[in-house]
Amino acid sequence: MNASRRKSLFCLLISAVLFLPGCLEPPADIEREPVHTHKAAPQKVSDPQHDPPLTFGIIYPMVNSTYEVITRNAEEAAGEHNIQLLVQAPDEANLEQQIRIMETMIRQRLDGIAIDPVDADALIPVINKAIASGIPVVCFESDAPGSKRLGFIGADNYETGRTMGKAVSRLLNGKGMILVETGMSRMHGLSKRLDGLLQYLNTETQIDVLEVRYNEGSESRATMELEEMIDAHPHFNAFIGLDYVSGSTSILVWKAKGLKRYALTLGLTQAAEEALRNGQLTSVISQNEEQWGVSIINTLLLASTGGEVPEFVDSGISEKLPRVR
Repeated sequence: MNASRRKSLFCLLISAVLFLPGCLEPPADIEREPVHTHKAAPQKVSDPQHDPPLTFGIIYPMVNSTYEVITRNAEEAAGEHNIQLLVQAPDEANLEQQIRIMETMIRQRLDGIAIDPVDADALIPVINKAIASGIPVVCFESDAPGSKRLGFIGADNYETGRTMGKAVSRLLNGKGMILVETGMSRMHGLSKRLDGLLQYLNTETQIDVLEVRYNEGSESRATMELEEMIDAHPHFNAFIGLDYVSGSTSILVWKAKGLKRYALTLGLTQAAEEALRNGQLTSVISQNEEQWGVSIINTLLLASTGGEVPEFVDSGISEKLPRVR
């Protein structure tokens, strides 16, 4: 092929590229991966060496072993990006301390905050203040739906309560007497769990709820409330703990008293799994809490980079039973 002919062919190819730009684009039927609101927040492709440094805050209601799992998984996810975590929690559930922690993180100009609010209404002003300051905020485990938070990470708490009702009804064949303990009376998620439990028991079973007590996030109070209920109603058939504190406390009380009654709790921790094996617990309802750490990091990363945050990242509900030997 002579030089003139090669030159003509080259020009023809260039013209084809310039006038047919669609040839360089992917086919129309290939879509980007959709943002799902189930199981985990969407992944963001990231290069830790080139990402700008970010600092995210996580605020728990209290110190509890369940939250240690969430923190560990969040730290692993943050390690895949250029993200520093600031994790804080009161020793026991405390509204004033959560507000102070939130105010401090706002002053520090963090790049995102995830909070598990102990009081949905009381924390609205400080959540909205963070949003107004340009700091993305998401809630997890328990929501603050009246605030301007960007999204909620966790499970449907009303359905979680119904699931616990179904579990105890299955054990008692729809009849019997139970005791119930929960945590903070102003915590939105716990109120929804209790509503779901009572609605199911009242409409679908003949189970009597003898008493409902609130521990307000205090382990010592949880122990006292549970022991008082047991003493007042010695013929109860089953106990339901709707929060993590009630669950861990019931394990200790069942061990100390050698109780053989059914005990159903929330949160699949290492201690809960051991209690299932040893017979202190009959059933553990999990909201798949181990997923929350990764979802928190992915969701805040999405928000901090201008992405659209899902309204609800649903981690789902599951039940853990003792293994049949």
